[in-house]
Amino acid sequence: MATELDEAVRVVEGLSLGAPAIGVVLGSGLGAFGAALDGRVAVPYRDIPGFPPPTVAGHGGELVFGRVRGVLVACLSGRVHLYEGHAPSKVVFGVRLLAALGCGIVLVTNAAGGIREGLRPGGLLLLRDHVNLTGTNALVGPNEPPFPRFPDMSAAYDIRCRDIAREVARDEALELDEGVYAGVLGPSYETPAEIRMLRTLGADAVGMSTVLEVIALRHRGVRVGAVSVITNMAAGLSSAPLDHAEVQATGVAARDRLERLLSGWIERLAPEVARG
Repeated sequence: MATELDEAVRVVEGLSLGAPAIGVVLGSGLGAFGAALDGRVAVPYRDIPGFPPPTVAGHGGELVFGRVRGVLVACLSGRVHLYEGHAPSKVVFGVRLLAALGCGIVLVTNAAGGIREGLRPGGLLLLRDHVNLTGTNALVGPNEPPFPRFPDMSAAYDIRCRDIAREVARDEALELDEGVYAGVLGPSYETPAEIRMLRTLGADAVGMSTVLEVIALRHRGVRVGAVSVITNMAAGLSSAPLDHAEVQATGVAARDRLERLLSGWIERLAPEVARG
């Protein structure tokens, strides 16, 4: 994996696209942010050694470079998931590439089902913690020096990043809830009984991504901020059947609010990780 990652870095850096200050991961139906970057240059995942292409609708499959309010960012437009049959090391290959390219902060987005009462489709949920119920961990296997074998996860979601996100939401008049994300394997949606279990465990939202990426980023010392777009209410909390098309459509509908949050977030965080 280290050899593949080194080769991926060599190829991307050879394109002379610059040194990104901040990385962004764009989840289901949320790729429009990457499409609107100033000076946008997209590199298909298939052109990057070792990078698995996504197979799920709503995940574009491009590493996109561009500027947000003058700040150079690198966006993963689409991600791969465990449920597609990938090994954990492949699921986190993209975020490890962002870290290797020098991103000191990575902002992760996802589409999630709302569990907590009061959350509604289209709302934004700032993550303060997670519960990893995927059944695995991105760090299983040989450790990679100089990174620590047992990384601390007590502040997986950077406190400073969260503070700035709340400031941006206030200034932009955006409603921003905060809560705990449960990451599960999928690909089937959860049963009503499983949602009751997750609520008992303290989860406010549930999805099939993010947790392995966050673990891999913290392993490399990268600061993480994360936000879920609540795209549906979880099983048993609505009379409507769960459907991936609804997830994509709600993600598109939330585009303006998410873009305003991400743009302000990136602008205010940039001085803390200034690069070219």
